[in-house]
Amino acid sequence: MLKQRKPTHPGEVLREDVIKPLGLTVTKAATILKVTRKTLSALLNCKASLSPDMAVRVARATRTTPESWLYMQAKLDLWTAEQKSTEVEEFKKAIAL
Repeated sequence: MLKQRKPTHPGEVLREDVIKPLGLTVTKAATILKVTRKTLSALLNCKASLSPDMAVRVARATRTTPESWLYMQAKLDLWTAEQKSTEVEEFKKAIAL
C-alpha cells in the first residue's frame, strides 16, 4: 500500500502561519492563550497533541473554528495509527468460520 505524506502537525501550522508572521514570542502567545509557556512550547515543537481545549483557545485567538484545528490533529493521529502494521480479520470472515 502506498503511504500518504505525513499530515502537518497543528502546532507547526500555528507556529509557522500565525505566531511567526505576527512576530509573537512563545511567552506572549501563551499569555494570550492563557496557557503556560511550557504547554504552548510542547505544542509548537510537535511534542504534544492539540487538545480540544487548546483548539478552542487557538480558534478564538485566530478567529477560526476549533473543528479546523482538531481536524488537523485527527488527520495526523489517523495517519500515525495507519503506519502500524496491525493485522485484523474482517468480521464477515470471522463469522463464516
